[in-house]
Amino acid sequence: MLRGTTVGLRARHEEDITLLRTELYDDVVNGSRSEAAPWRPITPGAKDPRLVVDDTNERNVSFSIVELEGGSLIGSANLWGIDNHSRSAHIGLGLFPSARGKGYGTDVVAVLSHYGFAVRGLHRLQIETLADNAAMLRSAERNGFVREGVLRSSAWVMGEFLDEVLLGLLADEWKSRPA
Repeated sequence: MLRGTTVGLRARHEEDITLLRTELYDDVVNGSRSEAAPWRPITPGAKDPRLVVDDTNERNVSFSIVELEGGSLIGSANLWGIDNHSRSAHIGLGLFPSARGKGYGTDVVAVLSHYGFAVRGLHRLQIETLADNAAMLRSAERNGFVREGVLRSSAWVMGEFLDEVLLGLLADEWKSRPA
């Protein structure tokens, strides 16, 4: 398990899938805001590719997020679109509604950054998030990510186009940050 200050990132367990689906993806609004594709219901027991980990896929690494104190499952995190040639990847995470607003997102971004740079030897990490996702923007910036641009009206969400913010962090910037 990768450990932060308040959260741990561990391998996805089979018993995590039902709770992750219920907390993160059965909610139409939350599911629509977190996916690039339109929301659709998933039949219970189906092999939902967002949740079932394919250990043979070298381009994506999925984690379950747990609270270190108590070990409760509180969300999902991943490093996706891993490009071993350019040594880059994207960060994604989703916290259960009950876990939001407690600083866990900032800790998850820190742990994923450590994994990407120290463990995987990547050169660049990137985050794309909706422009109105203040919590994700704050979590990224607290970890040294820099706003690199706005993709205007690039995300179709619940009947409207929304802007996305692109943030990036380079390995040298991450290494030079105070501990």
